[in-house]
Amino acid sequence: MYGEFSLYGVFIPTLVGLMLLAYLLHNGVRLVLLRTQVYRYVWHPPLFDLALYVLVLGALFALVRTWAA
Repeated sequence: MYGEFSLYGVFIPTLVGLMLLAYLLHNGVRLVLLRTQVYRYVWHPPLFDLALYVLVLGALFALVRTWAA
């Protein structure tokens, strides 16, 4: 995996791109969970959202790492 990529001459860390993609995917998963009313069974929704974001980011990182190897 590359450490950074160039966007019009500005070097941006790969992790920033993965964080943005994870945020977008997290919002999609969150909307699905809201519509299916899963949040009724969640004790602390902000903590659940943080954990869900970390899981999505970790999955993306693992996917990119195995894809680049």
